[in-house]
Amino acid sequence: MSRLAALRSSWSSLRTRWRQATSPPPIKWTLFTLFWLPMGICFTDMGYTVKTVTGRSMQPTLNPDSSTWRDVVLFDRWSIVVERKYNRGDIVALKSPYDAKLIVKRIIALEGDKVKTLPPYPDAVVEVPEGHAWVEGDEPFKSEDSNHFGPVPLGLIESKLSAIIWPWSRRGYLNEPSLPDPQDQRSPAWRAQKAEFERAARRRARVEYSGSSSSS
Repeated sequence: MSRLAALRSSWSSLRTRWRQATSPPPIKWTLFTLFWLPMGICFTDMGYTVKTVTGRSMQPTLNPDSSTWRDVVLFDRWSIVVERKYNRGDIVALKSPYDAKLIVKRIIALEGDKVKTLPPYPDAVVEVPEGHAWVEGDEPFKSEDSNHFGPVPLGLIESKLSAIIWPWSRRGYLNEPSLPDPQDQRSPAWRAQKAEFERAARRRARVEYSGSSSSS
C-alpha cells in the first residue's frame, strides 16, 4: 500500500513538473498573443478604431472651445472598408490628397451633386465627379478641405465617426441635428442645438442633390 502511495506521489510530482516545463508564463503569453493578435488586427483594420481628434476645423461639433479636452472618438471602418457606404452628413477620417495625412471632415456632397463652393476654390459651382465626394470642416475658416483641394476620391476615406467616447460629459452618438422645441426654455443647450441645426441647414442649402441619398 505504501508502494502504491509512493508511485502516485511520484506520478503527481512528474506531472506537475511536466506542466511547469512545457507551459511557463512566457510560452503561455506567446500562445495567447499568437491567438488574439490576428483578431485584434482584423478588428482595428475592418471593425472599429479609436482616435484622438486634433485641430479646430470640426468645431463646434468636435473639440469645442468649451471643452478643455481633445475629443476621443470611435470610428467605424466596417461601413467604409467592407460595405462601402458613404452618406452625406457623415463625419469621416480620410487621407489628405496633399500629403496623405489623416484628416477629419464631413461629407457634404457625393457624385452627381452640385456644390456652391467657398473661397478659395476658383469655381463658384462644382459637380462632384463619379467615385468622389466633397468634404468640408464644420468651421470653414479653420479648415483645409475640398474648398482647397477639390473633390476627393472615395478611396481616400477610411472610416466614419460613430461616437464620442471622451470627454465623459460629451459622450454619445452623433445624430442628425434637429430643431429644438420652441416651447422649451432658452437655455445654453437649447441655443447650441438650434445653432447646430441652422449650420446643417446652411450646408444643405449649398448643395443641389443628384437624387441618391448615399453611394456604395
